[in-house]
Amino acid sequence: MDFAKLFSLEGRVAVVTGGSRGIGAMIAEGFLAAGAARVYITARKAEVVADTAARLGERCIALPGDISTIAGIEALVEDLQTRETQLDILVNNAGVAWGAEFESFPEMGWDKVMNLNVKTPFFLTQKLLPMLKAGAAERPAKVINIASIDGLRINPWETYSYQASKAAVVQLTRRMSARLIRDNIVVSCICPGAFPSEMNKAAKNAPDASSKAIPSRRVGDLEDMAGGAIYLASRAGDYVVGTPLPIDGGIVNGWIPDDFADPSGH
Repeated sequence: MDFAKLFSLEGRVAVVTGGSRGIGAMIAEGFLAAGAARVYITARKAEVVADTAARLGERCIALPGDISTIAGIEALVEDLQTRETQLDILVNNAGVAWGAEFESFPEMGWDKVMNLNVKTPFFLTQKLLPMLKAGAAERPAKVINIASIDGLRINPWETYSYQASKAAVVQLTRRMSARLIRDNIVVSCICPGAFPSEMNKAAKNAPDASSKAIPSRRVGDLEDMAGGAIYLASRAGDYVVGTPLPIDGGIVNGWIPDDFADPSGH
């Protein structure tokens, strides 16, 4: 075993949904640094996707589109099929949150969140299955679903559909992994804690305040997220099947400080 290549993604082709900013952009940057041949990033706002791809370099390719619908998923898959014959890594990261009081929580806030956070990862993986099978011919292909620590424990905020959706992603990962391992496709899951992003403005705009509730006493950064994703995507993670991996500085399994303040910002 060449341990120097244990965490290498040399020659691998990846797709990262929601890859234009936040956690998705961190993962894309990490994959490229680990040697991925090409990393396709997708999100709705074409200009933002193009800007991120330009920042990350020529091996990062913008693939804008709206994958919140089956039609959008199929369009993305068709576009990718004109560029690649196989796919080695799929990161289902695109997501949305919604907060409202219990008495007034709207149906729109339920459907929008559940559709993008739960329905899209399932059907995008389903539609990309032939390409993932092709990528798994010689070594395992990888599907990494991005859930949240809010799928493992509650937070103080009234984000009902978000928390339900992320718990669903954790269980969906387990069910998908049991089926897709038969095709040499390893499905796993990352549960991020507080990382600076547009969704988590508290960690982005007030990291010191957010850090008070984190045993590690800081919010997550690029290296934390990229490191976890590279581990799961590389040879190092080939035997990690169906597992939710918290990357949270110890929130889920650590102590609750006396000066607790919710770090999620949702």
